[in-house]
Amino acid sequence: QVQLVESGGGLVQAGGSLRLSCVASGLTFGDYNMAWFRQAPGNTRDLVEGINRDGSVGSTYYGDFVKGRFSISRDNSKNAIYLQMDSLESEDTGVYVCTASSPETRYWGQGTQVAVSA
Repeated sequence: QVQLVESGGGLVQAGGSLRLSCVASGLTFGDYNMAWFRQAPGNTRDLVEGINRDGSVGSTYYGDFVKGRFSISRDNSKNAIYLQMDSLESEDTGVYVCTASSPETRYWGQGTQVAVSA
């Protein structure tokens, strides 16, 4: 059974930082592209940032609103990805969800809540 477990969310003031983690189990981690999505109340689920299977330089991609503030990384030895979020804004509030994707399928975690106070 595939599980993606996110952690690291919380309440932070605008301008602050958070580091999210996602640990995967039940799959061959190196076979999957990984990504973070976020969903704010009443909004669609938007891509935050993704990273390809090998995590090599140039293998990341991100949504326009990231504006260089966030950075994704992965550690294939730990079956984990991370999202370093700096210069947080109130608009970044939402549930951040980790995904693992292959050409055949996409798995989703349950998410971790991020709340940014103005």
